Amino acid sequence: MGTEATRGTSQLPLLASVILCSLALGRGAVYTSEPEVRVAENKPAKLSCSYSGFSSPRVEWKFAQGDITSLVCYNNKITVPPSKPTVNIPSSATIGNRAVLTCSEKDGSPPSEFYWFKDGVLMPTEPKSSRAFSNSSYSLDHKTGELVFDPVSAFDTGEYICQAQNGYGTPMRSEAVRMEAAELNVGGIVAAVLVTLILLGFLILGIWFAYRRGYFDRAKKGTSSKKVIYSQPAARSEGEFRQTSSFLV
Repeated sequence: MGTEATRGTSQLPLLASVILCSLALGRGAVYTSEPEVRVAENKPAKLSCSYSGFSSPRVEWKFAQGDITSLVCYNNKITVPPSKPTVNIPSSATIGNRAVLTCSEKDGSPPSEFYWFKDGVLMPTEPKSSRAFSNSSYSLDHKTGELVFDPVSAFDTGEYICQAQNGYGTPMRSEAVRMEAAELNVGGIVAAVLVTLILLGFLILGIWFAYRRGYFDRAKKGTSSKKVIYSQPAARSEGEFRQTSSFLV
């Protein structure tokens, strides 16, 4: 039997080990025709392993690099340890509103599950089940990595860390990010409304002052550029041409 893998170094020693659940001393054997395989970077490598004397073995492939050994293949499925997760945590959240914290990582195989820590303490799935989190209202999804506060309370201020794990390799944690839960700034909103009303009052006062001074009437007179002058003609004799009236535009 064998498996195919790709590794990111030019020459990579691989260690293949078989863990046999039904091991009986002296009855089984594990061997490989190529104990060391060297492959070029980004090229596939086929590793072979044979065994005998076991009825139902559990076969695992492991990768050894220095003092670190991680599981690569189990039950004919490739496994990859999770990478460092990426989080999206708001720096501030308004008390009484909804806040969503997200966590993700794409390298783990099988897909990772996500766990949240607040100030170094693991957050339970149900906040009311723990006295330390009984004052908080949140829901978390270990599959998607979402942590939702609805609503945010003053207790939710703290440093949050997300941990990704899939049962292979070492669980990976994100950087700690602090979220501040703050009251709605009512004073600031009131001040902004007052400033807006004052400016609006000055605008109305300016329009009224201009009207009282007659600026609008002058503007209307200035737009009239045409004048009509009427003149009454002088009396003429009957033999002359009579023009009853004249207009000058």
